[in-house]
Amino acid sequence: MPPKKRVFQRKRSCRFCSDKEMSIDYKDPKTLRNFVTERGKIIPRRIYGTCATHQRQLCEAIKRARQIALLPYSGSTQR
Repeated sequence: MPPKKRVFQRKRSCRFCSDKEMSIDYKDPKTLRNFVTERGKIIPRRIYGTCATHQRQLCEAIKRARQIALLPYSGSTQR
């Protein structure tokens, strides 16, 4: 049996922890759109690399922005 190759994956660092100027605000849909897929789903922290604290704040901000129609609940409806 041949030895398994190890794939090196760099540890993702939280974008909000490294850049203190960047803030999570529900009134800023331009930055929140980066954390939502084209189907409208919130990207999980294991994929994007945000820490748990900022991921909770991010989810809350996205949900608030959806509530007041700054972000859509679902993606574009094309057939």
